[in-house]
Amino acid sequence: MQNKRMYFIKKKINLNKKYNIQDAINILKKTSITKFIESLDVSINLNINNKKKKQNISGSVFLPYGKGNVTKIVVFAEGLQAKQAKKAKADYIGMRDIAEKIIQKKIDFDIIISSKETLPLVNKLNKLIEPKGLMPNLKFGTLTNNIYNTVKNFKFGQIIYKNDKNGIIHSTIGKINFNTFYLKENLKTLLFKLKKDKPKEIKGIYIKKITLSTTMGVGLIIKHNLNY
Repeated sequence: MQNKRMYFIKKKINLNKKYNIQDAINILKKTSITKFIESLDVSINLNINNKKKKQNISGSVFLPYGKGNVTKIVVFAEGLQAKQAKKAKADYIGMRDIAEKIIQKKIDFDIIISSKETLPLVNKLNKLIEPKGLMPNLKFGTLTNNIYNTVKNFKFGQIIYKNDKNGIIHSTIGKINFNTFYLKENLKTLLFKLKKDKPKEIKGIYIKKITLSTTMGVGLIIKHNLNY
């Protein structure tokens, strides 16, 4: 038996209809009645074969209006780079001391940033962090010598995306209480970046389906044959 909240939501929307981005966001705003501020999430179903390495999609993009969540960042650095990380307000900064805390699961974090010089130490944590997709990577922008700007970017809107085994990109693009324009621009920025990532061997349809939803809400299908 569906609860009152889901009954209310489903009365307000047509699950079989395809919406333009702005209308979908406005509907999700109206039907968000939880006691907390929900995130706005997007699922983008790509026409790729994840068994082919060249067709897997991953990277990072800066959402112009941020995602509304606090990103906890670990930086492996010492000396001047450690000072840059501290200035940029990284949450955890260090070398072997931080590695030991990760091994002992004493800290929670979302991103690991390191320079090429500190990567050998991070590599020793490979079995712990690689399954979570947290190994510093040039493509993600998390392997860098520009520690200050990288930390600031991830604090203020940089996100990492990667398709799952079904060829779907899942991402949060903001909080539902964001201005509609901000959410729309964040989504358009992500879509534009994904289109740039399109593998050359993919002909025809690349984005098969786009669905927007709130944390506890239902998904609305977005028209994706529009000029974003």
